[in-house]
Amino acid sequence: MVLSFLEDRALRLLFFGGKGGVGKTTCAAAAALARSSLFPRDAFLLVSTDPAHSLADSLADFQPPQNLRILEFNAQECLEAFQVRHRDHLREIASRGTFLDDQDISQFLDLSLPGLDELMALLEIARWVETRSYDGIIVDTAPTGHTLRLLLMPDLIRHWLGALDTLLAKHRFLRKRFKGAYEPDELDGFLSDLAASVRRLEDLMQDPGRCRFVPVTLAEEVVLQETGALLKQLARLKIPVREIVVNRLFPESACPVCQDGRRRQGRLLERLGADDQWRGKVFWGLPLYAAEVRGANLEAFWKGATGISLAGPAPRAIPLDLPPRVEGPPACPAPSTTMLIFAGKGGVGKSTLACATAVRLAQETPGREILLCSTDPAHSLTACLGLPVGPQPVRVLPGLTAMEIDAAAEFQALKQQYRLELQKAISAFFAQWDLPFDRRVLERLLDLSPPGLDEIMALNRALEFLEDGSFALLILDAAPTGHLLRFLELPDLIDQWLKSFFGVLLKYHLTFRLPDLAQRLVRLSKDLKRLRTWWQDPSRAAVYAVAILTEMAFQETADLLAACGRLGVAAPVLFLNQATPASAHCTLCAAIHRREELMVGRFRQEFPGRHLTVVYRQQEPRGIARLKELGQALYRPLALENRNGIILDLPAVSG
Repeated sequence: MVLSFLEDRALRLLFFGGKGGVGKTTCAAAAALARSSLFPRDAFLLVSTDPAHSLADSLADFQPPQNLRILEFNAQECLEAFQVRHRDHLREIASRGTFLDDQDISQFLDLSLPGLDELMALLEIARWVETRSYDGIIVDTAPTGHTLRLLLMPDLIRHWLGALDTLLAKHRFLRKRFKGAYEPDELDGFLSDLAASVRRLEDLMQDPGRCRFVPVTLAEEVVLQETGALLKQLARLKIPVREIVVNRLFPESACPVCQDGRRRQGRLLERLGADDQWRGKVFWGLPLYAAEVRGANLEAFWKGATGISLAGPAPRAIPLDLPPRVEGPPACPAPSTTMLIFAGKGGVGKSTLACATAVRLAQETPGREILLCSTDPAHSLTACLGLPVGPQPVRVLPGLTAMEIDAAAEFQALKQQYRLELQKAISAFFAQWDLPFDRRVLERLLDLSPPGLDEIMALNRALEFLEDGSFALLILDAAPTGHLLRFLELPDLIDQWLKSFFGVLLKYHLTFRLPDLAQRLVRLSKDLKRLRTWWQDPSRAAVYAVAILTEMAFQETADLLAACGRLGVAAPVLFLNQATPASAHCTLCAAIHRREELMVGRFRQEFPGRHLTVVYRQQEPRGIARLKELGQALYRPLALENRNGIILDLPAVSG
């Protein structure tokens, strides 16, 4: 067998995607180097669409060949260039077809264009393919949930184009009525060209001869579940998948730790053979390397690839029961804390540590209700807790409730409420308007909302539980770093958009005609102000950063903590997760441990003002029983008060 995504010269577009932390960037960088070496006369581009770029960290000081260009795509800059280039077109479209004045139009054009920054990245990549600027483009994508949002952009952008086309419809109608005919002009051409670009993009991504998506996964329960969900969505979008990469497989070894890891991985892979969505794919396994695969090591990365058969029996070994081991556990969060955000690079174990923390606090603070909530589009709470969690609150334990908020559903409910109220208002009070057009323009206003409004609405749903006293503490399993940072900055953008939206409603006397919507948006505005206040109050809210002991995770953690400082968000605790214990019997474990010890030193030196905790690799902490064990080791015992009122601070525990 051959790695066809490396050797198929006809491929023009190659995506690497999957859950955060599985090695997407490594696979993409190594594939770009391999293809540029195999086809030295062709020109290649390696590009990242992840807001938290890692390509530069992955390549380190290694100089790529001359036929390979490296680009960490700045979608926001591309969007700003688009706005500058087409601002006059957008303003003219809006002024032709709506009752909005110039000030209204300017505000919405500055704040809206939902998701267009991400679409710009895809359209630019598609343009490079069409114009043969490069013979092949390799894309390092964001973690699963946000990659799917990116791949759904062609469909979402049709709503935006529909809103703009609605604005032109009235102008077309009037020209045709009073002049007898309508000749498409420059603005029609602008919309038509953009719509055609989106169609060509879809055609490209669905063409198996030119495009391929390579999922990268790990043989771990949570990761495989997310990869399965990704495969379903890729099939629905008709994006071709032929090969799947399974990274970091344990070798055959006499080491008990490696044996146990290999047994667990083999058992999980064997189960995939019975699942239809995995059948028909070619599986490639890559070993767990002792050295971090960066820089010059990337050139030899694919030499370790071997074919995997899902039909073979899983390796047999006596399962190990590795208890949680934690060095330097912090104190439990203060009772005054109302919000904890677990943040970090994808795949570092944010969900696991958030779940373990929630379980621990529910056990040790009886009578204090805790809400464990996920805003990551690729939710992991169900897999971590080992029980079904969805958009409705689910009781996990006494004192602990969990939910995975469906941000898209929350936003759709708002739009439906708006349309129903608007229909009643127009029918009753606005008979003098040119209804076939003005009503459609009004209906489309929410389609011009800024990106991230749905995520803020989802979080606000959780905040409402805090406000009404249902819960005393919100523990948030956040999206990976790049999207979390954008999320933390959203309140200011959305607050500006709400002011613009309310300005239109007030100017055209619609506020009292849409009472439910107005009330909901007023509450959203108040929640945004309260959210900003909470985030910047260290006695009430904190970010608990989670990292693993690699150079790429180190760099991303530095970006995260710098942003927290810039935004005024406290980040007092740093968990270094999935550390490898020392071993006198296994050369692989010993080499990894030595490398990771050096990284621990770097973390201590770079972030001296934070409590640093090392969490060692253990049996997969999935299910309530395992999470209880981890939660007990993860924090020091709560301070106890004796009969004389003296506080006893108990010593740290290392399990």
